[in-house]
Amino acid sequence: MTRPVPTLDHVVINARDRIDDAAETFRRLGFTLTPRGYHTLGSMNHLAMFGTDYLELIAAPTGNTQRPEILEQPEGLNGLVFGTDDSTATYEALKSAGVPIEPPQQFSRPVELSTGARDAVFRTVRLTPGTVPAGRFYFCHHFTRDLVWRDEWRHHANGAIGVARAVIAAHNPDTLGALFVRMFGPEAVSPITNGCTLAVGLSRFDVVTHAELRAMYGDAAPDGGGRADFMAALSFRTRSIAAAERALTDNGIPFTRPSADRLIVPADAAFGATLEFVA
Repeated sequence: MTRPVPTLDHVVINARDRIDDAAETFRRLGFTLTPRGYHTLGSMNHLAMFGTDYLELIAAPTGNTQRPEILEQPEGLNGLVFGTDDSTATYEALKSAGVPIEPPQQFSRPVELSTGARDAVFRTVRLTPGTVPAGRFYFCHHFTRDLVWRDEWRHHANGAIGVARAVIAAHNPDTLGALFVRMFGPEAVSPITNGCTLAVGLSRFDVVTHAELRAMYGDAAPDGGGRADFMAALSFRTRSIAAAERALTDNGIPFTRPSADRLIVPADAAFGATLEFVA
């Protein structure tokens, strides 16, 4: 069976039970957020929508038992989500390739529109828990894309228009690289300095050593809390570095500008994930 082609659906910042704090932080970072959504699984979210992908802030109320991966994991980047238009075929293909994978799970959340409420419906296909120590990788199948990608939510003060890259720190990058090869085929994965990279549509996921992460971001890199593998950083394309700089400055967000076309926000100012804005 043909393997899926890796495309990016969204990236996830885990806020645990602090959704108000996360939303305030990301608004100050210059993102426009959707109204709070409430999933049928008991979790809640805000989204920052871009052209074809998005950033999700996810949280769950204390005591929630349906989403243990939220409350039991640290704050910060902990989800990288591939897109699919056929969740059943994706599940079957990955199962045939020997990838530890869970059957599709469907859920929804209401979306309030000027014309009334409608349910946004999704089906996810998740790698078996524990397969990737760094965090959660899964596929998302949208049945109501018109309720998610709406133009009124795509305009951001920082000029962000899409996710350019996610960076994962790993004790041995080749281990995750080998899983990506099994999922998507050898042509999808390439070597980079002290690691490997997976092409994900117009984005990429870089898996690098801890030393390489520090070389990239220095003190702006997140503290992995002793974890051997963890999701560390996100790069966003912006229409204007000047707009991104203005948004951060106006809201008192610390950042560095190592080059004319790059800004870096330290992880401790962005809910545990290093953020990068690139032109």
